[in-house]
Amino acid sequence: MNTLSPNELARYIDHTLLKADATAKEIEKLCTEAREHHFCSVCVNGSWVSHAGHLLEESGVKVVAVAGFPLGAADSDVKRYETEVAIDNGAQEIDVVLNIARLKTGDDAYVLRELRDVAEAADERPVKVILETCLLTRDEKIRACRLVLDSGAHYIKTSTGFSTGGATVDDVRLLRETVGAKFGVKAAGGIRDLKTALAMIEAGANRLGTSSGVAIVQGLASTLPAGY
Repeated sequence: MNTLSPNELARYIDHTLLKADATAKEIEKLCTEAREHHFCSVCVNGSWVSHAGHLLEESGVKVVAVAGFPLGAADSDVKRYETEVAIDNGAQEIDVVLNIARLKTGDDAYVLRELRDVAEAADERPVKVILETCLLTRDEKIRACRLVLDSGAHYIKTSTGFSTGGATVDDVRLLRETVGAKFGVKAAGGIRDLKTALAMIEAGANRLGTSSGVAIVQGLASTLPAGY
């Protein structure tokens, strides 16, 4: 049974707009909604970080930038530099895509070194590592979690939302069981309604990446008695 208020649920949400053709006007709408509903953050591509930061000044809503997005296949130095530039432009958190092919190849040393470089470049800001769970076996997900735990990052994240599948309750539960109670777990990809959002939280997510944050919070508000 849900015990969250709409305001409490809003603090789970990274209000997200990462499509390639997102315009300045759409970014402005994203930030206006985030201010209005008091979301935890907006999550945007690197070129929009400064603009979003200006729009959200003194709002309490953070700006999250992605790195190595959406494939995770860029060279490690590129991901590090992308992180440094985003931080210089005002990003307060980084969501970086893990090098999926290197993980599947078994090159754990490469993956760990890259993640440590990104965590260092983030200069103590929270780093969320995107696994793209739809492309990984159960054992690969567990291995990835253990590398992330050792990297200096702060969250494990399920998905980009740009691959063959998004977050599932089973994956969120597996990630939470693997990283333990205190580490961050972010569910993202395909979270479009209140029922799905609450299921992800119940499974262990403490952050939700979604472009449907307004509908989710309004969906909860509509279930409550007047004056709640």
